[in-house]
Amino acid sequence: MRDDEATGARRGGGRRGRWESGHPHDHGPPWRGRRGRRGRWENVTPLSAEEARGWLSGRLPDDWFAGAPEVTVDRDEIVVVGTLDAPSLAEGAGEAEVRAAEAGRIERFREDTRQARMAIHSEAEARYGRGVAWGAVSGDTRRVFTNLAVPVLTRLRQPERLVLDTLVDAGVAGSRSEALAWCVRLVGDNQDEWLARLREALASVEEAREAGPGGGRSGTTA
Repeated sequence: MRDDEATGARRGGGRRGRWESGHPHDHGPPWRGRRGRRGRWENVTPLSAEEARGWLSGRLPDDWFAGAPEVTVDRDEIVVVGTLDAPSLAEGAGEAEVRAAEAGRIERFREDTRQARMAIHSEAEARYGRGVAWGAVSGDTRRVFTNLAVPVLTRLRQPERLVLDTLVDAGVAGSRSEALAWCVRLVGDNQDEWLARLREALASVEEAREAGPGGGRSGTTA
C-alpha cells in the first residue's frame, strides 16, 4: 500500500451488502457507477479538474503551497502538485547545494503533511471515487510522491507492435509496456492544445447529458 493511501474510507459488506462509509448516500457509492464483472464498483462519472480544484481550494490548508496547486484528474486518481516556498540559502550557493536544499524542502513537506494528506485522500475517495496522489515543486526540483501505476489492457496488431519493438530495440524503452508509456507521453507533450479541446468537448457532452431526462441519477444499487 502506498504511504499516502487511506483505505478506511471504503468499507463494504454491511448487513445487506450496502455501502457503509458514513456518507449520506448510503444506498451506494457517492459517485455514479456500474457494477463490474466481479461485482466491484467501477467509476464511470467524469470529474472535471475545475470541480476538483474547487473542492481542494476549500479543503487544503492555506500555508501548504505558495499559490494554487496544479490539479489533474483522470478516471483513477486526482494528482495535486504544489509549489513550496523556496529554502533560504547563503549567497553564492552552488548548484549542488541548491538542488540538495530543494530536495530537502520537498521531503520535509512530505513528512510534515503525511497524516493530513492521508485524510484528504480518504475524503476524496469517498466523495469522488478517486484518491489523491501528491507532489511538490521547489525551485527547479519537482517530485510526485505516490502516482498510481495502472495497468492498461489493450490489443495491438502487428504494425503497432512493430512500433513498440523498434523503440525497445533502439534502447528508448526496456519493454513494450515502457514503449507504450513513452508513446503516450510523446502525444501528451506535443498535442496539449488538441487534447485540451477534446476534454472541453467531453465536458460539454457530460453537461448536456446531465441536463437531459434522468440526468444526475445515481447508479444501480446492490
